Amino acid sequence: MRPVEVVHPTVEDPVARAASEGIGGPSGRHSRGHRWWTPVRVVLAVACVAWLLAMVQKAPCAADGWNGENARYAQMCYSDVPYLYTGRGFAELQVPFADSDGRYEGLEYPVLIGWFAYGASWLTQQLVGEADLERRRAAPVDELSSFPGVEEERRLSFVVTAILLAPFVLLAAWFLAGAHRGRPWDALPFAAAPTLVVAGLVNWDVIAVACVAGAFWAWSRGSPLLAGVMVGLGTAAKLYPLFLLGAFLVVGLRRRSWRPLALAFGGALASWLAVNLPVMLYGWEGWRVFWSFNADRGPDLGSLWLVAAHAGHAASADTVNLVSWVVFLAVCAAVLVLGLTAPQVPRVAQLAFLVLVGFLLVNKVYSPQYVLWLLPVAVLARPRWRDLLIWQAGELFYFAMVWMYLGQYTASATTGGQDLAYSVAIVVRVAAELYLAAVVVRDVLRPWRDPVRLSAGDLTHDPMTPVGRR
Repeated sequence: MRPVEVVHPTVEDPVARAASEGIGGPSGRHSRGHRWWTPVRVVLAVACVAWLLAMVQKAPCAADGWNGENARYAQMCYSDVPYLYTGRGFAELQVPFADSDGRYEGLEYPVLIGWFAYGASWLTQQLVGEADLERRRAAPVDELSSFPGVEEERRLSFVVTAILLAPFVLLAAWFLAGAHRGRPWDALPFAAAPTLVVAGLVNWDVIAVACVAGAFWAWSRGSPLLAGVMVGLGTAAKLYPLFLLGAFLVVGLRRRSWRPLALAFGGALASWLAVNLPVMLYGWEGWRVFWSFNADRGPDLGSLWLVAAHAGHAASADTVNLVSWVVFLAVCAAVLVLGLTAPQVPRVAQLAFLVLVGFLLVNKVYSPQYVLWLLPVAVLARPRWRDLLIWQAGELFYFAMVWMYLGQYTASATTGGQDLAYSVAIVVRVAAELYLAAVVVRDVLRPWRDPVRLSAGDLTHDPMTPVGRR
């Protein structure tokens, strides 16, 4: 088998070429690259730096022990991790999803994140020293923070979590570097993304991000079963990886590849059940909290529903649920039609990106870390630095404004407390996502505009589809 020729972004991408002038210019025709600094190693090194910067970005909140209202909003360093350490029973090592007799609110996260947070909490307590858990469990919850060692554990839990999440970031970068054969540099916009730095440690979402990247990698390696397993594991951490199956379905229908499709769906179901079934058996009510919490909540952060509410057109949770699902299913149908009628079979990353954007646009909430959901899919769907930077700029603007909104720095007294600036930020973010989605749709309809197919010199070829499954 002939070695795959690596596509250099400084040769094919105008923005990357211009940026390279400060470090010696574009890669030359006869350049063979550095013997040790391969593209994958460069991507991993950049991902390491980005994750260190992500920890530094949270330093102002860590410095005051995660107790300052001003710091977490004004300096945009909020993270769920330390607050849920005492707020969901992790300081007492309460078994995730088990009945706490009303002592704590149910854990509003899927199983994989719940158990990851529990494991990080256990490790935190081992590092600090053995805690008197019986005494903690007997005391009122609102007095827990005053117990010896609890505040130290709470601060340390963030550091432990950040370190434990680092391998998932590196895995995601590694998977993305191998997803497009001959295009390892497409992973660099992920590793160097400013949104990874600012949002990476708001929550535990990078676990699902790594699973999504792993699904793309496995699919490109001709392992639909493993791709399905990664989708199932990702769905056990966050719901959205499930939508990758829609992209696999469209490609399978277009190519009439039934066996890979069955393997992907079977692997997803098996891995999801393997993680969820034990919890469903011992803590059914706790397991249901994630689903009931999302069904019962009304218009929330970042959603167009909240913009409508700020404009005086509030909708009930039931109305939002119904309309959101109807519109999302319409988007899925549109993506299906696009995939089945496009001049060439769309790439799986393109289809997955469009479905995911459709879900986020109609969803009732867009938390600050949700940008991470789009990040690995976007860099594969449209690996052009200009378009990715335009999208990232919109996301960064929204990220800054959501903290101004939560800190009540931008609410206007003349509008009855309605935050027009935040509504504008939501619209800007949505516009940035729609811009990138429109470019992806154009690439699907005009494959000669798709940089991935263009660099391959074959408009019929998808580098993420193995030769035997084309």
